[in-house]
Amino acid sequence: MRSREYDLHALRGDIFGGVTTAVVGLPVALAFGVASGLGAMAGLYGAIALGFFAAVFGGTRSQISGPTGPMAVAMAVVITDHASTLAEALTVVVMAGIIQALLGILRFGRFVSYTPYSVISGFMSGVGIIIIILQTLPALGASSANGGPLDVVRDWPDAIMNINFSAAAIAAVSLGVCILWPARLHRWFPATLAALAVGTLMGVLFLGDAPVIGEVPTGLPGFDAPALSPGALARAVQPAVTLALLGAVDSLLTSLIADSMTRTRHNPNQELIGQGLGNIAAGLVGGLPGAGATVGTVVNIRAGGSTRVSGALRALVLLALVLGAGSYVESVPHAVLAGILLKIGWDIVDWRFLRRIHRVQREHLMIMGITMVLTVVLDLITAVAIGLIVAAMAAARQFERLQLDNVVSVPLLDQSFLADGTGVDGDGEVGEFSARVGLVALRGTFTVASSKSLVDILGADIVEHQVVIIDFTDTVHMDDSAALVVERLLETAADAETEVILLGLAGAPATSLQALDVLQQVPANRMVESLDEARELARRLLV
Repeated sequence: MRSREYDLHALRGDIFGGVTTAVVGLPVALAFGVASGLGAMAGLYGAIALGFFAAVFGGTRSQISGPTGPMAVAMAVVITDHASTLAEALTVVVMAGIIQALLGILRFGRFVSYTPYSVISGFMSGVGIIIIILQTLPALGASSANGGPLDVVRDWPDAIMNINFSAAAIAAVSLGVCILWPARLHRWFPATLAALAVGTLMGVLFLGDAPVIGEVPTGLPGFDAPALSPGALARAVQPAVTLALLGAVDSLLTSLIADSMTRTRHNPNQELIGQGLGNIAAGLVGGLPGAGATVGTVVNIRAGGSTRVSGALRALVLLALVLGAGSYVESVPHAVLAGILLKIGWDIVDWRFLRRIHRVQREHLMIMGITMVLTVVLDLITAVAIGLIVAAMAAARQFERLQLDNVVSVPLLDQSFLADGTGVDGDGEVGEFSARVGLVALRGTFTVASSKSLVDILGADIVEHQVVIIDFTDTVHMDDSAALVVERLLETAADAETEVILLGLAGAPATSLQALDVLQQVPANRMVESLDEARELARRLLV
């Protein structure tokens, strides 16, 4: 699709979209920065660095990138479990960006779209639950626990016994503003910004004993050199792969949403390159890694943003705020950000899927449930990996049923198949129910999913006949597992002294069989192109 010429109307939309998303993204970036453990300003630095480079070099024209829930949760795990220093944590971020860029260069972007929705739903719902659990402590005025959600749950009794009522009141009001803010005002004054303003004023004017963010740096971020020792690099690989894959999935899913709203098509490989460059930049300036942000992207499009200019302008607006807003951020209560994140966590949970849980196929429900539970109790990469494995097994089971439906195994009655024009077969005898020839027709595509069943079902049929015709006329594709099944069928026929005729073998199936030397035991004169040739050959073999 050709893009329209850039004009004043597009510029006006991009300016409005960029400014609007900057206002919406400010409190979210602060909140995710605190939730990750890197600090509030790290959230802003990440939003600026990633937002700018992903907009300029990415493959989705109207996408807004920045800190997201999955990336903030994953980064919190990196800090607590995989890094002993800030430099090591940021090394993971830089390495994740490099991996993302390489995935784009190697053109792996299109494969992300193959991720089953049940897996995506499970880990997104798990991330939402994690965010909600993690924010319960700051909402009660307690310090955030080191560790994951289960560690937070263990700290609940102490937090409740020592509740800071000022913090709890601020969190409740902030959450209430996010929920109850009038929809007609969202475009002009977003609910998250209203909650930030109301909650901060409560803390400054009335409830001063609630814990606050405290001193934060101002001005441009400095350069944070990554830890380049062999040990640090080796430890960074596994969490870096986690961040890279989560960011890739998150970003490309958001790109699909942008496509549906703008009726355009994104370039997934270019998007991964832009996301990778952005996360590299974020890691080098001490910023939080991120991905394509669904909420920001939707707000940008609805506000009129349509090109890369809107995303780049958003980053510049946030940079201007950072240069002069550091002193104001210091007085923001943690409970305000907790209230905002409680609402964000609730929205991340895939309620659309959960509301239809009674209609969902059992396999899909199992995949979603396993992924969600493992996301909460273990970690994201394990949850997604196991979810993909279970989804692949479920898909293989479905493919098995579909592929077996395309198999025809029937006996061919002598009196109808072998008889000549006089109704007598080739050797002068005919039995009313005699069927010395069998036909096995393989139609469509055959893979590892159906290989075992093919051996069990067809092997039993083959030994019942003196001659069996294997019809490949309508076979479209056979993978190596299915090709080796054919070899086992030929061996079964040889053991039973059953003669084999191959009918209509050509194209991709023939290539697969020849590549694995499956046909070496089949004489060339046993391969025919038509059913009439197969009939004549069967007559000769039965004489």
